[in-house]
Amino acid sequence: SGIEEHKIEGYKIKIYVLAKTIADCFKFRNKIGMDVARNALKAAVNEKGIKPKDIMHYAKICRVNHIIKPIIEAIL
Repeated sequence: SGIEEHKIEGYKIKIYVLAKTIADCFKFRNKIGMDVARNALKAAVNEKGIKPKDIMHYAKICRVNHIIKPIIEAIL
């Protein structure tokens, strides 16, 4: 879930969608830092136009929806 396949120069490349990457940032927040995860979330919503519901979809899969939800509410 959250992986797209792209063909680049004849090779199939699998790339995670941005909403899944944001959820993963919160999943691994202890390794990368909460400030990095928060800034990534803000940039995804404000600059990249990712919909909060898409992020929450992957957050539920990664079991971090209870962490991301209050931050998204504060951003909006």
